[in-house]
Amino acid sequence: MPPIRDKFTIHSKAVVCQDVELKGDITIGPGTVVHPKATIFAIAGPIVIGSGCIIEEAAIIVNRRKEVMRVGDNNLFEIGCRVECPSVGNFNTISTRARVHHTVRISNYCVIGAACLVVPTDDETLDDYTSIFGPAAERRTWSGRGRVQEADLRLKHAEYLREMLPKFNRLRRGDGT
Repeated sequence: MPPIRDKFTIHSKAVVCQDVELKGDITIGPGTVVHPKATIFAIAGPIVIGSGCIIEEAAIIVNRRKEVMRVGDNNLFEIGCRVECPSVGNFNTISTRARVHHTVRISNYCVIGAACLVVPTDDETLDDYTSIFGPAAERRTWSGRGRVQEADLRLKHAEYLREMLPKFNRLRRGDGT
């Protein structure tokens, strides 16, 4: 297998801290915030992260497939989560220490609860508004109530981080620098 060539395309309005571990072909969209100590590995295929996403400390995003891994807009990856799924829709929350296997595709407005392990044996697409919770990874469909408030809160969170992180961390620019 040839060595992984690093190619980072970081939008000028994105905030990516210097001590983030990036490997492979990675594109980060406008307004996205990547905390220090996060890891993004494009091992087999490229990763494209949309706008307004928040990737917190120790979060790991890995693409082991040859196809492009697409992460939509306004997603929240909390501390210590690990995501390997080939596509993530918009406005999803992957909670602390949750793990999502590469056989899962996440739609929109889904919530993977804290420490949940989502590892189906066959390829699976989570429907919109799916919530996975508890030690047995039980599932429930969210009614969508409070969706606008959740989106507003997420936007405020990202705005605050874009303002505060550069004050205390060095930032990384695109093209492998």
